[in-house]
Amino acid sequence: MEHDVNGLHHVGHIVHDLDQAMECYRRLGFTVAAPAYPVLPAVPGGPAEPFGVANAHVHLQRGFVELVAVLGDGGHVPDGARPIPLRVPDDKVAGLREAIGATAANITSFLRRFQGVHIMFADTSGLDGVAARLTAGGDGHGGVHDIQRPVETPTGTTMEPARYLEISEPGLPPGSVPEGRVGFAENAPLTTPLPTGHPNGATGLVGCVLCVADPALPGVERRYGRYFGRATRSGRADVTVVAASALGDLLPGERPPALPAFAAYAVAVRDLEAAGKLLRGNGVPVVRTGPAELFVPAAAALGVAIVFRQDG
Repeated sequence: MEHDVNGLHHVGHIVHDLDQAMECYRRLGFTVAAPAYPVLPAVPGGPAEPFGVANAHVHLQRGFVELVAVLGDGGHVPDGARPIPLRVPDDKVAGLREAIGATAANITSFLRRFQGVHIMFADTSGLDGVAARLTAGGDGHGGVHDIQRPVETPTGTTMEPARYLEISEPGLPPGSVPEGRVGFAENAPLTTPLPTGHPNGATGLVGCVLCVADPALPGVERRYGRYFGRATRSGRADVTVVAASALGDLLPGERPPALPAFAAYAVAVRDLEAAGKLLRGNGVPVVRTGPAELFVPAAAALGVAIVFRQDG
């Protein structure tokens, strides 16, 4: 089972204010790509207008972090954001607006729970096989979707092919599980390499912590075991499922904002001592949890603890 999981693809950090989030991530030592947002006519032939969600990416050598904010309902277009025109035939505009609107509604519902990470996708090179495996195991999903995703490169925005699948649990909106949005993604090789250098030396997305109510722990471990391979470490996706009563043992001082919740994610860095020095120099609090690991508390990182782990 584990052979179809190549690690974490990305986590999605949902925020109220994308400008604030980008500044926060820069203080954390990350390089944040220019934000972007889709534009689409409200009616066929009408003027294009911002719609859905705006996002910005922290690209790593392995995986990425997506910062997401909803446009409208009090949201705003972030400073310096690039519009991404969505070009579809006139007879497809209404359907696309409905699909994007549903995604934005999902994101809004996640944000009402708390500001933080609500999205976690594993990377795979065999998405059709994953879909078949989930179906055979009785796990619901929305099928494989083929899309063109905007990618910010040093020479501008390019559209790159990608495929994804969202897991669905009974009784919840399509594409949702109790902790948010979980699935698999498969990307074609990029035609233009992305810049992945960061002042903090981050090299890859290497882990995620899902915190659940104590009585729910066995069931969630089984569920994630079906999704990704092993129950508590989820194979090579490295998702740690932890009971709420034990979160403080793993990350001292942390409390989950809700249950269930992605309470933390981890990135590998080339030099942990240098990363810690940069963080402290930027006025960011850090907590040391061992010789090869430290973390920034959720209170200092917009609702999610960020673990920095020595690479290798």
